[in-house]
Amino acid sequence: MVNEHQESKFRNSRMNFDEVYFWTDTIKDWKHLLKQDKYKELILSSWKELVGRGQIVVYAYVIMPNHLHVIWELKEPNGKELPHASFNKYTSHMILKDLKHHHAAVLPFFKVDDSEREYRIWQRDPLAILMDSKQKVEQKIDYIHRNPLHERWSLADCPENYRWSSAKFYQSQKDEFGFLTHYANRF
Repeated sequence: MVNEHQESKFRNSRMNFDEVYFWTDTIKDWKHLLKQDKYKELILSSWKELVGRGQIVVYAYVIMPNHLHVIWELKEPNGKELPHASFNKYTSHMILKDLKHHHAAVLPFFKVDDSEREYRIWQRDPLAILMDSKQKVEQKIDYIHRNPLHERWSLADCPENYRWSSAKFYQSQKDEFGFLTHYANRF
């Protein structure tokens, strides 16, 4: 059993179906693994698949070099798994497969001493924050769309010029990757 002190050092990652959450998932040890577009495309295709199956609704996102933020709603399980668990499992498997074939020198950075697995791509403590008002959703959308502009990253000159976020969708209503739902349809 986990005591109160131990539990407090972990972030809340629990999510319920039919509620909207701001969710942050981080690459193990904050490594900049997601710099490569192929991994960003993998993340987007995974979300698109889960949306297509009716298991999630994605309202906004940004994929940064070492983490991602998404505002989403879990709708139904993916078999016996929660959709976010399926997302992490699938993307981890595919990234590891690619690393083994094309970037073997990077693998030791993701090795773990764990009885469950040999490697870990995503940190164990994703953050889930309930978005129970339009105001909260709008604040978080603004935050994630401005993330690439932060001086630490300087990935774009304006939010809509960063391809790996939903900012362009909210500016032009064009969904390049074909899986977004406007938050106004929910709030």
